[in-house]
Amino acid sequence: MRFFKPRSTFLDLPAHSLSPDAIQILTHAADFKACLLERIAAAKHRIYLCSLYLQHDEAGQQILDALYAAKQANPVLEIAVFVDWHRAQRGLIGEQKIPGKVAGNAAWYQSQSALHDASIPIYGVPIQTRELFGVLHLKGYVIDDSVIYSGASINNVYLQQSDKYRHDRYWVIQHAALANSMLSWMQQYFLSSTAVHRLDQKTLPATRAIRADIRNLREQLKSAPYVLPGDTTVKAGQQLNVTSLVGVGKNNFLNRQICHLLAAAQSEIIICTPYFNFPIAITREVNRALKRGVKVRIIIGDKTANDFYIPPEQGFKAIACLPYLYEMNLRRFAKKHQADIDTHRLQICLWKDVENTYHLKGIWIDDLYTLVTGNNLNPRAFRLDLENALLLTDPQAELLPQRQAELASIMQHTSQIQHYRDLEKLADYPPKVRQLLGRLSRVRLDRLAYRVL
Repeated sequence: MRFFKPRSTFLDLPAHSLSPDAIQILTHAADFKACLLERIAAAKHRIYLCSLYLQHDEAGQQILDALYAAKQANPVLEIAVFVDWHRAQRGLIGEQKIPGKVAGNAAWYQSQSALHDASIPIYGVPIQTRELFGVLHLKGYVIDDSVIYSGASINNVYLQQSDKYRHDRYWVIQHAALANSMLSWMQQYFLSSTAVHRLDQKTLPATRAIRADIRNLREQLKSAPYVLPGDTTVKAGQQLNVTSLVGVGKNNFLNRQICHLLAAAQSEIIICTPYFNFPIAITREVNRALKRGVKVRIIIGDKTANDFYIPPEQGFKAIACLPYLYEMNLRRFAKKHQADIDTHRLQICLWKDVENTYHLKGIWIDDLYTLVTGNNLNPRAFRLDLENALLLTDPQAELLPQRQAELASIMQHTSQIQHYRDLEKLADYPPKVRQLLGRLSRVRLDRLAYRVL
């Protein structure tokens, strides 16, 4: 059984010192989109965007148009976009692929490239030979000397193109050394890899033809930390600072630091995740924290605020069972910890805002540590996907007002669970959902689903 170290663990991590004025925390998707477009238009030297996907819809078109306009206005501007290789070459879930035809967003990238004289390279990064077993979940946009970090991808709902939005976290950090570190990492491990290919060009290799290259890339990424310039590092306990973390695969560096972070808590842990499906290591640390008297607050999307939720009246698809599967997991957890709920040591808060969806991830520890990440804090994130995070340490509480404002914005649309029976059970679900989940449970396939979905 692994035991993680207390606060002293983080004193040895290299970090960038920060001024609180260098950090801006946005709390609305529309503001995030406006900020992204404004920074792209004003870029002087470089734009590196890394996201799970850049979607062929109105918001995606607006971002891509902005990139082409920036390049046309400033031909020496260095631009690169990184998206997941597999996700970019398939259609939406349930959409049939036409044999011999490039599907999904990649076809759109190619058609857009043909319309412009300027070149905007869009690279597909394969983290595994199959999407099911690992995707590019690395987050972060580097624009000149700023880092814009969010768990959001680029499409209509993440950027609130119309009325609906998918709520996430949106951090803007003005810091040249941090930007250089994250950009250099992408250049070193993505641009130099023979597994990474441009999706905006028509000649794409088949995945099977680059399997060996993909495996080599994954092995490289298992030991590929962010490197910070020596003259910009500080000891992590002295002043407001940020540490960048990255990891892929079982027991990776990022996973270990997340567990160290939870073990460091002395008074309060706050966790956000859209999919309640903690890996064993996180469940263990949460249980230990509760036993030593730490208050734990878990903020999760209501099942109807899950991005996989489909209202029963809109027809049934198997993928729509996922929100119910997560709720079943949450109900079991709440039942086990009902005594902690009764004594207010544990708070479970459900986020719901009309028909909008919830995609927030992150950890707050006491008033000292804040983790901003795209990591879903589930077994898939801990074992399969390439993930990263920014860990902020704030010993002088300089970031506290912005931190509290972000949490207040998140909590605005939450309700607190008082008893595990407040959550629906299998018998309460729509008949087709109940039937499928019942079958999965009987053959124990629900446990497999928790690991890969």
